[in-house]
Amino acid sequence: MATPQVHHLFHAPIADHSFSSDKQTLAVARENNVELYQSSGNKFALSDELKGHEKTVTSVDIAPNSGRIVTCSQGYSCLQTVMPMSGRRPPLAGSPPLVLLRINRAATFVRWSPSEQKFAVGSGARVIAVCYFEEENDWWISKHLKKPIRSTITTLAWHPNSVLLAAGSTDSHARVFSSFIKGIDSRPEPSAWGERLPFNTICGEFLNDSAGWIQGVAFSPSGNALAFTGHDSSVTVVYPSAPEQPPRAMLNISTRLLPLNSLIWNGENEIIAAGHDCEPFRFHGDESGWQLAGSLEKQTGDGSGPREESALNMFRQMDLKGQTQVDTKLKSTHQNTVNTVRVYEEAGGQVRSFSTSGVDGRVVVWTV
Repeated sequence: MATPQVHHLFHAPIADHSFSSDKQTLAVARENNVELYQSSGNKFALSDELKGHEKTVTSVDIAPNSGRIVTCSQGYSCLQTVMPMSGRRPPLAGSPPLVLLRINRAATFVRWSPSEQKFAVGSGARVIAVCYFEEENDWWISKHLKKPIRSTITTLAWHPNSVLLAAGSTDSHARVFSSFIKGIDSRPEPSAWGERLPFNTICGEFLNDSAGWIQGVAFSPSGNALAFTGHDSSVTVVYPSAPEQPPRAMLNISTRLLPLNSLIWNGENEIIAAGHDCEPFRFHGDESGWQLAGSLEKQTGDGSGPREESALNMFRQMDLKGQTQVDTKLKSTHQNTVNTVRVYEEAGGQVRSFSTSGVDGRVVVWTV
């Protein structure tokens, strides 16, 4: 694998990041604002800030085709603005269109649908707000996905048809909902997830094996499989069979890693995930079985066994050598927890490169 591109933007956590489709603009969620960076050679330079949130920004997403940016925060709010695709300074002087979320808890996660006609916002209010634009009033209005959610929504992922929406939550469930809105969406083709899909239809509900929080969720490129990662350091892959029927296969891959926070699919037979181990890992498989293939970083081995130097061994060495200080630099590219993994470049469902961001203030672009 080629040497990753490392962009150390600042010494503060990055809650989420998103690149524009031309890869000239990078948006990162930092504290109460979203910072916009413009490409300058091999580096990114700060060009502007999106302000307006009163509390910590939890998620940001740039729509690939329209260039619209949507952000959400712990202050129950969501903002949307427009960015020109030429990479020029976005028009930040005017007020962004109003978004009516109708929630009374923190907004936790936001993503545009592939059609870019809607975006979904997860929240701590035990609802998912599916937002669409209302021309008459010039605002974004929301419809709520509620039942049977029983806790905070931590992550969301759209199906390629822009109707099905996967969500992970702290009640240990990954669920697939229908977010069909008449007049906005085209009626989707029948699939293993369902045929008639009125709004808030439950198309699948899956429990994590050890009842851990769901941290990341993603549909395969075809939309015919769902993967999610739990706080028990496992990855689960689900292959649906037919509407209202048990899945054809539901495979749980247990690992000895620290919990994984985010994941993406590379084709139909590979998953890339990262989290508290500060490095990305590959999983390979199909309906007959999945397994951890190893780390994408050469110096850290295959990731299937114990770490090269455990905390216990580290303290033993300190005691033997009489050391009082230890080099805290990790051998991985990221120096702290990875929060987000996103596709950077793909073709036909195959990922050519992907990006990660995390608590160390770095955005890293990896070539597969």
